[in-house]
Amino acid sequence: MSAPETATAFWVVNPAKGELRREKLTPPAHDEVHIRTLYSGVSRGTESLVFNGRVPESEFSRMRAPFQSGEFPAPVKYGYCSVGRVEQGPDALLNKTVFCLYPHQDHYVVPASAVLEVPDDVPAKRAVLAANMETAINGVWDAEPMLGERICVIGAGVVGTLVAYLCAQVPGVNVQLVDINPERRQLAEQLGVAFATPEQVPHDQDCVIHASGHSAGLRQALEWVGSEGRIIEMSWFGEGDISIPLGGAFHSQRLTIKASQVGQLPMKLRPRWNYQRRLRLALSLLVDKRLDALISGESDFEDFPTLANTLFGRSSVELCHRLRYPQ
Repeated sequence: MSAPETATAFWVVNPAKGELRREKLTPPAHDEVHIRTLYSGVSRGTESLVFNGRVPESEFSRMRAPFQSGEFPAPVKYGYCSVGRVEQGPDALLNKTVFCLYPHQDHYVVPASAVLEVPDDVPAKRAVLAANMETAINGVWDAEPMLGERICVIGAGVVGTLVAYLCAQVPGVNVQLVDINPERRQLAEQLGVAFATPEQVPHDQDCVIHASGHSAGLRQALEWVGSEGRIIEMSWFGEGDISIPLGGAFHSQRLTIKASQVGQLPMKLRPRWNYQRRLRLALSLLVDKRLDALISGESDFEDFPTLANTLFGRSSVELCHRLRYPQ
């Protein structure tokens, strides 16, 4: 089959406005692959900040996605949850289903080293969660849950839920997933994680992992963590300032707030881990079919520009929205 000479990609052309654009494809070189996209995942956290033009100017460089085109705030082609099939490339990858940190686009050409084969026991539809799982892995590494600890995770979005799911697999750890939306209880139960609304959470937690994306959640974390406890901040707030109370208990109880960001590996792991090894681990952890509960909706790629305002709106309750591409 001959490869197409053009591709269709989703671009944020202005804050809160997206469109599909055609662009030219170059034939793959000997060390490149041509991918036909099967599915891509919409990451509501970071992608909503990009779509709404809320990336701070100071972060324009650090927030670039691996295959981003254009510049913040717009026009920009942004995304990092693509699953496709290799149509052209080295024999070892030909016709394989692969994951790539690529924006929403129906065909693309990248270096062969930029893709990872999706394990046979992980469906392509579920593999769109790989980038979110990678972020959750980094958060758990930064939190360092220990045997017997009391841990709560604030925010039952995709990343927060995955963090709680992973922490719950550490023997003896008592983990609760916390959200103001009681309907997220069903999601937690499907993944075998205890759920609580804020008024149900006991204080004196050993560790609180914050992933709600709202400053109120971080303030709550300061109330719940016990003496010498640690708070892992996984939310990224984009533009604007947030206010948290750093007097009183923060000092008297010697609390710690630590940022976790997937763009860097924890320092102590860098001698033996790299980004590819972490992503390979993330893909392998998606074997659990219960994780399909994190896919809250699916639509055709061609409808994305129409749906984007709803998906990235403040009132959206979507988890991971999956885009399907023509087969």
